[in-house]
Amino acid sequence: MTHKKALVVGASGGIGQNLIQFLSGLEDWEIVGLSRKIPAIESKAQFISVDLLNREDVQAKLKKLTDITHIFYTAFYGGPTFSGPVSENLAMLTNVVDAIDEIAPDLERIVFMQGGKVYGRQLGPFKTPAKESDPRHMPPNFYFDQEDFLITRSAGQRWSWTALRAEAFCSDIVGIPSLPLLIAVYAAICKELKLPLRFPGTPAAYEALCQVTDADLLAKGMTWAATSSAASNKAFNFTNGDAFRWANLWPQFAKFFNMEYAPPQAIPLAEIMADKDELWRKIVEKYGLQSYPVKALAVWPLGDFLFHCDWDVLLSSTKIQQAGFHEVVDSEAMFLSLFQTFRDRKFIP
Repeated sequence: MTHKKALVVGASGGIGQNLIQFLSGLEDWEIVGLSRKIPAIESKAQFISVDLLNREDVQAKLKKLTDITHIFYTAFYGGPTFSGPVSENLAMLTNVVDAIDEIAPDLERIVFMQGGKVYGRQLGPFKTPAKESDPRHMPPNFYFDQEDFLITRSAGQRWSWTALRAEAFCSDIVGIPSLPLLIAVYAAICKELKLPLRFPGTPAAYEALCQVTDADLLAKGMTWAATSSAASNKAFNFTNGDAFRWANLWPQFAKFFNMEYAPPQAIPLAEIMADKDELWRKIVEKYGLQSYPVKALAVWPLGDFLFHCDWDVLLSSTKIQQAGFHEVVDSEAMFLSLFQTFRDRKFIP
């Protein structure tokens, strides 16, 4: 069994935290995590606090990591809907690669995260199912700049790159923009107000095709991408492997939360939920929940973005299946399982 040493960049983010926990369960991986804030998670990782935008800080903090074999780049600079500026996001990646490439002779692969926005899903309707070979949309898009940098930088090198284009990351981690936790908190607030459960987005979004990505599945996929020769210098779409319509899931969500179901009613969550802090504090006290403010659990702008997407968001998974990664997750079962986890851990009633 070949020993591998991972550098997880963006260790405090949801994808980074989840990957670190997954790799910690594998005997042949040693792990170093990079982030400004050290995550409070149980793992076997060594953590380094670093400002990725500060080239000198990166060079100084990483200079002893001469035995890194794999870089997992999950860092992001931007807002809760995962749109961000080109210059900062490119600089962070460049600073890390420059530091490690010079000192780590056994570097094999750089796996970096992209998403559905590489196809312009944030701009409006796009060709579906989206394929990795589809032409780019009109820039700017920092994913393009990061990918172009790695393509150019890896030419003739001992290492290669892999891009995973994951859509709507879903996990049980608290403190990150989380779609499942947002839905659960929204449902708890509706139930406390004796309201039925309504999809808070547009009727068109309610009927559009959607995809999401389970955290554990993504961790497995990232590990595969880091070690499979079939993944070298390629980009892959990555989702649970199925697709769904919110119209079919929200009635099932209502059953889980033991609520009446009602048709959609589009509301701006960031605006309407802005005054619910005190209500949530009362819910926490009433049901003995963990004492988190509602804004730490539900990032409402994320809901506004996803629930007002009136077009299909469908990424083809043919390429990654042909390359050898075949695992899938049932998205409806994933949501219900995560809701139960949040309930068991006393984040929701």
